[in-house]
Amino acid sequence: MTDRRVVFVVFDDFQPLDLTGPHEVFHNAGEYACDVVAPRAGPVRSASGLLVHAGHGVADLDPAGTDTLVVVGGQGVDRAREDAELVAWVAAAAAGARRVASVCSGVFLLAAAGVLDGRRVTTHWAREDQLAREHPEVRVDCDPIFVRDGRVWTSAGVTAGMDLALALVEDDLGRDVAHEVARRLVLFLRRPGGQSQFSVALWSRQPATDPVRAAVTAIHADPGARHDIAGLAAHAGLSPRHLQRRFTAEMGAPPAAYVERVRVEAAQRALTDGDEPVEAIARRCGFATAETLRRTFHRRLGVAPSDYRARFRSTAEPLEPPALRGPLPDSAEEGRTA
Repeated sequence: MTDRRVVFVVFDDFQPLDLTGPHEVFHNAGEYACDVVAPRAGPVRSASGLLVHAGHGVADLDPAGTDTLVVVGGQGVDRAREDAELVAWVAAAAAGARRVASVCSGVFLLAAAGVLDGRRVTTHWAREDQLAREHPEVRVDCDPIFVRDGRVWTSAGVTAGMDLALALVEDDLGRDVAHEVARRLVLFLRRPGGQSQFSVALWSRQPATDPVRAAVTAIHADPGARHDIAGLAAHAGLSPRHLQRRFTAEMGAPPAAYVERVRVEAAQRALTDGDEPVEAIARRCGFATAETLRRTFHRRLGVAPSDYRARFRSTAEPLEPPALRGPLPDSAEEGRTA
């Protein structure tokens, strides 16, 4: 039996992907034994109605022997953290575990168990204010998709749990194994913890018309291409003036501002995913020079590219990122060439 025993904590009305996503990551890594515990053994109904069988209840599972404890989230967490027996079991398991993790609002159950005092944590952006208000003893940072503070790892919601699980696998078995698991699960991108919950792809408006959609598609397909207003207008089949007006109205930002944000995200991924020199990344992502990339990173992220890489390249050390969230550059950028 492997010493790498992962115990997932679930409860009525949990978020099913908070369990099934990380569970599949550990299963595909091949060197983990996974158990599911709930207030009582047997079927547990998720928030979407999916029934999951918990092999153990807290009354019959010794909290000792847990290597990695993973507490899932979901709308039922508010009731779960009022279950004194469950909270006590989580506290006991966390005390002896090598690692403790939460997905999404599972962080509230860890907080109720006293596991997070003085630590920096994250959760789903929609519950940031509640967590900070109810637990002033923790430091809440809901920009990154996951955060490590010592042996405690916390993540944002739903699919971010898979990113967290991949980081835990990398911590145990190395980068190559984590990449292979990601490939096997056909994950588009194994995101580093420092990637923002507030990325362009998730938070920008969606194009309402085909011409603007064509321009946006061209930007994301190759962030490092020239993408001046004339080139984007050619993709859209509009005049530059007409595209400028339509793009800004539909996307909430002028083309130059949107291009810059996409390029910054592309550079963030390149810095954390490989060994390419900063100068080469700058050219490939459309910044022309390393100095231009450095100035843009300082303006948008408050950190130099090399420091960003050092902070987020490896999951082997605690992460203390700068504030990554920020608005798109304002309309003063509208007249600039992308």
